[in-house]
Amino acid sequence: MSIASPVFGGQPRSMSSRGTVVLEAIKHAILTGALQPGQPLVETDLAQQLGVSKTPVREALKTLAGAGLVTMSEYKGATVRTVDTALMESVYDLRLLLEPEAVSRTVQRGADLAPAADALRRADEAADRADRSLANRDFHRALYAGCGNPLLVSTLDSLRDQTALISAAAWSRAATWEREAEEHRGILRAAQSGVAAQTADLLRDHICRFVDRVNASGGLTPPPAATPDPTPDPSA
Repeated sequence: MSIASPVFGGQPRSMSSRGTVVLEAIKHAILTGALQPGQPLVETDLAQQLGVSKTPVREALKTLAGAGLVTMSEYKGATVRTVDTALMESVYDLRLLLEPEAVSRTVQRGADLAPAADALRRADEAADRADRSLANRDFHRALYAGCGNPLLVSTLDSLRDQTALISAAAWSRAATWEREAEEHRGILRAAQSGVAAQTADLLRDHICRFVDRVNASGGLTPPPAATPDPTPDPSA
């Protein structure tokens, strides 16, 4: 396991800014697969790789646990969250219930859609799966952020990192991001045209199609661990 160490340079950084850099470095490693699902996250090892003390690493892991990217256990410590089909279906089911309505309200209110167009451009120019997944996350947020209901926005925000993790896991199995980017362009065109109902319908179809594609490719459930062969080795 290796994480690209952030460059802090010769100038001292505040604990808050250092913590942010450490948080983003670990998040990026998770979303690119440098840190694999189920992999232990040892504070001492991460701190050494990132060139920091254990304190910002510990705080970053707590934040990532709250975002659903890391699992904390009293006995096993912190591990990268395992992505499976059940998690995907739970997250996407909630998005399906809330996000189309939020986006419809954004369009009805005539909110600024420039951030969505910018996120779509960044997704097209992304250097890796993590950058693409994060840009896609920003695209969706830009479409629902103007809905006028802060609680609805906050609820959808709470799903953003898990959605990015699921996307990265799905794309590691099948590179479907070009198809999803084309769907994003259709959603944005409808939103820019001010047709709220069509925008919501296209988004609803987009969410459902992603889940259908993942399930058609075998889902995200990890294969069962191999059972050791009980037959004695005659050469032993």
